[in-house]
Amino acid sequence: MAIPISYNIRNLKLRKGLTIMTALGIALTITTAVFLMALLAGLKKAFMSSGDPVNVLVMRKGSVAELSGGFDASLFPTLKTLPGIAKDGQGEPLASGEWVVVVVLPRKDGTGEVNVSVRGLMPAGLTLRPSAKLVEGRWFTPGQREVVVGQSIHNRFSGANVGDNLDFAKGQWKVVGVFDSGGTAYDSELWGDVNQIAADFDRQGAFASVYLRATDPVAADALKNRVADDQRLKLEGTLETDYYEKQTSSGGVIKFIGTVVAVIMAIGSAFAAMNTMYAAVAYRSKEIATLRIIGFSRPSILTSFVIEALLLSLLGAIVGIVLILPFNGMSTGIGNQLTFSETVFSLHLTWGVATKAVIFALIMGLLGGFAPAWHAARQDILTSLRA
Repeated sequence: MAIPISYNIRNLKLRKGLTIMTALGIALTITTAVFLMALLAGLKKAFMSSGDPVNVLVMRKGSVAELSGGFDASLFPTLKTLPGIAKDGQGEPLASGEWVVVVVLPRKDGTGEVNVSVRGLMPAGLTLRPSAKLVEGRWFTPGQREVVVGQSIHNRFSGANVGDNLDFAKGQWKVVGVFDSGGTAYDSELWGDVNQIAADFDRQGAFASVYLRATDPVAADALKNRVADDQRLKLEGTLETDYYEKQTSSGGVIKFIGTVVAVIMAIGSAFAAMNTMYAAVAYRSKEIATLRIIGFSRPSILTSFVIEALLLSLLGAIVGIVLILPFNGMSTGIGNQLTFSETVFSLHLTWGVATKAVIFALIMGLLGGFAPAWHAARQDILTSLRA
């Protein structure tokens, strides 16, 4: 016969002080774990959602990033004629030759200057990125020193309002618009005309990369292989989604530090839960003996005390998740190891993160509660009644 869960809930209520202190200890561990997992989820969202499954990124063989070199622009007409490329309304292949360079901009809060990516692209490059929506001003005019800034740049850096002038390369660049790409890595970039940017940074006659839009995901995979197999090109094609997925390596340090901190705190919380449960066993020794006398078996008592520990951990998990809710959506930046510039992302508390946090808490409760529960189930009835 199983002991009802209401019995465990009543006992947790009777020991309010101890229950609250232990739950808070678990909650702090869960808050830390959730914060770090939400950071990683936000970073993953920023990069993983940047890529489009029908876009193919073409770079020089061996290049791991668009900053690591270029190739002759004379190859661009050949790339545009490869089979499988989608066409625009005028029947032109959707292809964009591009450059990515790094400039330094001051933060609005006065905390210093940070590297920011500037992307030079062709007008077709805007069509290749349908997630980017203009929210203020207009798009840049080809051949002019004009840029549009991503929403994150607009929010975090000085001189990034429409009508402002940014000073970099060989002159001043007028900010003519602000775009929002839905929290992707593109929101951390400035966009301008590729030819003007190439001229200002002395990179004429070459492209760092070319973006090609395929007709569908299957055609994109085939197009990627055609680029690599074409001996005239000596270039390499990568699905845009794969390229940005690799950039999540920027969060490796966060993941490592977060794991170490979470494990250390989890051990402490597990010991706190164990201490609470041992105290409960000692306090309720006569009660446990009485349960045995009226017919409850040792497995029932073991199960009951484990459930009590799990309920305590579940309470801590709920409190921990609630504590992190005010920080959901908070923006921060991290240095991108491939582009050497800052990428802005938001704390992203998902159902997946919350589920992992609850499972993490229950594991702590199980580890902390099993030994006291086993001790309770193994108590001698007569000894307990004399205590």
